[in-house]
Amino acid sequence: MEDNKLFSEFPPVSTEKWEEVINKDLKGADYEKKLVWKTIEGFKVKPYYRAEDLDNIEYLNSNPDQFPFTRGKHADNNVWDIRQDIKEKDPVKANAFALDAVKRGATAIGFCAKGIENEDQMAALLKDIYLTAVTIHFNCCNTKFIETLRLFVAVARKNGFDTTQIKGSVNFDIFSYALKHGKFWGGEEADFNEAVELINFAKENLPAFRVLTIGGSLFNNAGSNIVQELGFSLAAANELMAKLTDKGVDAATVANNIVFNFAIGGNYFMEIAKIRAARMLWSKIVEQYKPSCECACKAYINSTSSTWNKSIFDPYVNMLRTTTETMSAAIAGADSISVMPFDTTFKEADDFSYRIARNQQLLLKEESYLDKIVDPAAGSYYIENLTDSISQYAWQNFLAIEDKGGFTKAIREGFVQDEIAKTAQQRDMDIATRRTTIIGTNQYPNLTESMNAKIEKHHCCCNCDHADEIKILQPYRGAEAFEHLRLATEQSGKRPKVFLLTYGNLAMRRARSGFATNFFGVAGYEIVDNNGFASADEGVKAALDQKADIVVLCSSDEEYAEITETACNLLKGKVKAIVLAGYPKDMVDTYKGYGIDEFIHVKTNVLESLTAFQKLMGIM
Repeated sequence: MEDNKLFSEFPPVSTEKWEEVINKDLKGADYEKKLVWKTIEGFKVKPYYRAEDLDNIEYLNSNPDQFPFTRGKHADNNVWDIRQDIKEKDPVKANAFALDAVKRGATAIGFCAKGIENEDQMAALLKDIYLTAVTIHFNCCNTKFIETLRLFVAVARKNGFDTTQIKGSVNFDIFSYALKHGKFWGGEEADFNEAVELINFAKENLPAFRVLTIGGSLFNNAGSNIVQELGFSLAAANELMAKLTDKGVDAATVANNIVFNFAIGGNYFMEIAKIRAARMLWSKIVEQYKPSCECACKAYINSTSSTWNKSIFDPYVNMLRTTTETMSAAIAGADSISVMPFDTTFKEADDFSYRIARNQQLLLKEESYLDKIVDPAAGSYYIENLTDSISQYAWQNFLAIEDKGGFTKAIREGFVQDEIAKTAQQRDMDIATRRTTIIGTNQYPNLTESMNAKIEKHHCCCNCDHADEIKILQPYRGAEAFEHLRLATEQSGKRPKVFLLTYGNLAMRRARSGFATNFFGVAGYEIVDNNGFASADEGVKAALDQKADIVVLCSSDEEYAEITETACNLLKGKVKAIVLAGYPKDMVDTYKGYGIDEFIHVKTNVLESLTAFQKLMGIM
């Protein structure tokens, strides 16, 4: 059979030819400004990539399951654990949740161990769970790590299990605790000594357990960018390696006890690249400690849905967010994935939301077969270049921490916290100005939605007291400021009425009325839209008949000259605010003189503007 190269009849097109066509289409516009994306991480992303862009990427010479493990830890599959984290503290109820989750497809369970204080309670928690078939993780909110593991081993052995075959982890996370609480729980030196004690206990009793956690998710949920989350996490892990090897623990043992817990956000391709970059960089760090086996260079990565980008309003959109996030983690080759139930922003998750969270992973495994494909991202010029860029910039963050004398010194100085705060401030501004869209919250609101009555109070299972030894790193959600505006509207019992006085050019009045609808809708205001009026007088009469609080003029810049003065004269003193949709800069001062109170447009700081409107309406 003749072997014909596909599309051999088409001549190759050089990069120069592509660039020539692109520049022609740009018609003199700035290439960098129009087509090159500068990420919040600080590096540039080109509009397209070609095979030649892979020439200088060294790790591409390796295969999956080969150092530096960028392309995955397995040579023949991409398997991951479907992890269900259970917050229920009552052991009997938590056990029921766990059994149901395992029955319905979960392969790993995360338990909150705060209420487990004796063997009877641990036995109730583990009842009927086949411990060598299900990976068990303990989130010890009470910080009693050794005690929890001793109870676990005792009950597992009583139930006839070989504890050397049980896989799992405990979230002994020295640095996340310090950043959340402002101090090390037992003191810096005592905490590292406890880490040694945990490692020794696990080595003797639970050799397949990992007992050290690096909580990169804390950085993410406090507003960091991707390279900060990765770079700071690697610096924290390196500090563990250095401190514990100095205490006599061999490098391979330390590395094989570490779990990286990364949050996965909505930047789909960047999150894929982040996990791949994490494996590469960590392998090179561990290599410097000369471990006894190359297996120690393989990072164990648990990924969990970021909370930073989740919302209370239009909560079903959270399902879409967590689906793409789960795909990112799966394609990148995470070892385990924990999907956040869509409704946990405002209530305790229920059977339905837990089931949806599990099924998102099951669909990716059983119907999309992502666990069968080794290194699914291979061959993507774009992802490979993102992996390389993230690696370089995360490494700069890592080196900055090393220059400070290590992670502990860096957080005592507040360096890590301050760097993340700068990024968070920028991300908040992007949300406030809607350069970043949170669907249903700062853009495209569901105008009929009311969430105030659905919100349940959440109870933190941890001791949330703070000390002043170390600056706190506070997790939050990017949507919170906008949610506060809308909830304030709901709680006030008032719903200001916004009347859209549409006039003239059909396309422009519809575009600007749509903009105004989104603008005021995110604060929960009632919107009265219209098909268009023949004159300013007609529109004003309709607005006053509706008892509008705010009137928004919606037309073209040219036609505003026809209606603005008349509308303002008729509305002054009869409504609380007169607003113009757009910013006809040559006429702004004139229209202000007529009585326009506010101009709303794409460059408006929506959060700041709506806060002012809330005060004007007597809501805040």
